[in-house]
Amino acid sequence: MFALRASVLAAFALAAAACEDHLHSRDTAHAHTHEHVHKREYPQVPLTPPYRPLVWSDFNVIHTTDTHGWLLGHQKASFPEPDYSGDLGDFASFVTHMKQIALEKDVDLLLVDSGDLHDGTGLSDGYPAGSVDGHETNTFLERLPYDLMTVGNHELYEYADAYDTYINLAPHLNGRYLASNVNITILNEDGEAVSLPMGNRSVKFTTRKGRNIMSLGVIYDFTGNSANTTVQFASDMVKEQWFADAIADEPDLFLLVGHMPVSYDHWPDVFDAIRVVHPLTPILIFGGHTHIRDCRQYDGRSMALESGRYMETIGADLDAAKDNSDNITFTRRYLDQNRVTYEYHTQQSNATFDTEAGQNITQGLLDLAIAYDLDYLYGTAPQDYSLSGAPYPSNDSILTLFIAEAAPVALAINNSRASIPNIMITNSGSQRFDLFKGPFTKNDQLTSSPFLDQFLYIPNLNFSIANQVLPALNQAGADERRRKRDAFEREMRRSDDIRAVYNEWLREMNERAGMEKRAESAGNLTLGYVTQDYCPGAGDDTMHIAIPYYDTPDFIGSNAPNVSDDTPIDLVFVDFIEDQLLGILNGLQSAQTYTESDVLPYSDILSNEILGLYAQAEWN
Repeated sequence: MFALRASVLAAFALAAAACEDHLHSRDTAHAHTHEHVHKREYPQVPLTPPYRPLVWSDFNVIHTTDTHGWLLGHQKASFPEPDYSGDLGDFASFVTHMKQIALEKDVDLLLVDSGDLHDGTGLSDGYPAGSVDGHETNTFLERLPYDLMTVGNHELYEYADAYDTYINLAPHLNGRYLASNVNITILNEDGEAVSLPMGNRSVKFTTRKGRNIMSLGVIYDFTGNSANTTVQFASDMVKEQWFADAIADEPDLFLLVGHMPVSYDHWPDVFDAIRVVHPLTPILIFGGHTHIRDCRQYDGRSMALESGRYMETIGADLDAAKDNSDNITFTRRYLDQNRVTYEYHTQQSNATFDTEAGQNITQGLLDLAIAYDLDYLYGTAPQDYSLSGAPYPSNDSILTLFIAEAAPVALAINNSRASIPNIMITNSGSQRFDLFKGPFTKNDQLTSSPFLDQFLYIPNLNFSIANQVLPALNQAGADERRRKRDAFEREMRRSDDIRAVYNEWLREMNERAGMEKRAESAGNLTLGYVTQDYCPGAGDDTMHIAIPYYDTPDFIGSNAPNVSDDTPIDLVFVDFIEDQLLGILNGLQSAQTYTESDVLPYSDILSNEILGLYAQAEWN
C-alpha cells in the first residue's frame, strides 16, 4: 500500500427551494424594468483574505456539495454575502490554477461533489415551462474536471429531474457518477420497465501518481423520492453481494462521497463494513445535506468532511498516512468562496486570475439569467430583512415583512373580502433566505420565498377564538405540523430537518461568540462562519465574527385586528398547514367541528407571489 499524505479543500455549497414564478404573467399596476448585467462586477466591498496558506500534501481533494443553483454566487453587498461572491467561473479558474500547482508539486489533486445541484435560485429553477429543473445549470457544472459526483435528494423528488440526471449528467462523468444505493426505473429497448442503478454502484481508478482508489456514492435514508426511483438504506446496502465484491481488494485509499451528514447519520454503517475487511486502509469521506461545515474522525485513520452550503464554503486537508497502524494527522480547510480567497491561494492577481474557460462559464451563466428574465425588477428594498439574524417579530425580520406587512397588502388585491378583519397565519419555513437592500428581482423572489402555497380561509370566526390559533399552533410544535403531509412536502419543500441542524449550528456559533467578544471584534472582522467541528486544528480559512442568530417560532401571523372578542373575522392560512390548523381550531372550541368542507379559497395569489406584489405596491 502506498504511503499517503493528503490535503482536502472542502469546496463550495449552496441552496434554496424550487418553484415556478407566476408574477411575470400577472397584471400589476407597475410595469417591470430590467437591469441586464453582461459583466459581473468585482466585489465592491473589502473582503478579508485567508490568514494562512493551504497545506499541500501528496494527495489532495477539493470538495463541493449542496450547490443548489447558486452558480453566480452571492451578489448582495450586505455581509456575509460578499464572502461568498465568487461564481462558478471563478471556481473553475481556481481549479485550473490548483491543478497546475499540483502538477508543479508533482502531487495528486481530485475534485469531487456530494450532490444537490438545483432547487435554490432562479438560475436553476427559473426555467420555462417544458424544461427540467437544473438541466441548464448542470451543463455548466459538466465543464469542470470532476473526478467523482454523486446523487442528492434534490435529484430525486421529481422523476423528470432524476431521468435528466441519469440520461445527461451521469454519462458525462464516464462511470464516475456514483449512485450506490439509488435506482431509477426506465424503459429498455423492448419497452419493458427495468430498474437500474442511477449511476455506478462503485468505481475503482488510478490517480495520476499511481494511487489505487476505490469509491462509493451513498445517499442518506431518504424516503421522499419520486415514483420510479428507489433508495436502499445504507444498512441494507452493505449486506449486498456487489458491495462485498467491490471492497474485497484493498486499495491505497477508500474515497467515499455521499449526500449524507457526517455527524449523527449512517456513514458509520458503511465505514464499519469496510473496516471489518480492511482495518487499516485510510478512508476519506465527503458528505453533505445538512448545509454545515463539519468534520469527524471515525477512527485514527479516517476523516469525514461536510463542506457547508449555498456556494459559501471551500476547504479541507489530511496529512501523513503511513503504511502502518499509526493514526493519521488530518488537516482541513473551509474556504470562503470568493475571488480574494482564490487569488490568495493561487498567488494570482485580479489581472491574471481568470482563465478563458472560467470567463466563458461566467458569461454563459449571465446569459442564462437573461434568458430566464431573472432581473425582472419588482421594486427596491429599503433595507435588509433577515431570516434568523434578526429577532422575530421585528422590523428587520423577513418573517415579519412577509406575514405582517406584505401578505395583507398583496392578498387584498382584487379581493372582495379585503375589508373584513382577518388574522393571517403561515409557517416560518415558508421563507428560505434573507432579503437584502436594493433591487428586488425575480431571482430574489425565487430564492427568498419560493413555495407555491395557496391561501385559504375560514369565515366568521369569533376573534377571541381565532386569536388563540397561532399560539396553540406554536405550542403543538414542529412534529405535529408535518402530520399527514406527503414525503415530497415533508422533505423537499420545507426541509425542516436541514433547517433545524443548520440553525442549531448558527445558534452554537452565536453563543460561543457572545456579545462581549462580538463587540471586541467589531471593526476588525466581517460577519461569517466561525466553525468549531470535531477534528483537530482550526478549519476556517478566513477569520470572522459569528453571524447573530435568533430563534424563530414554527408559525407566524399577521397583526391582530383591533376588534372586540365577539367580532366575526376571517382566519386566513396557507394550505400547507391546513390539517394541523383544523385540529387546533377544533381543540379550542366545541361549538362546531371544522372540516375541510368549511375551508374556502381566499385568493388566487400564491405565497411565492406575495413579496413581488408587495414590492410593486410599496417599493417603487
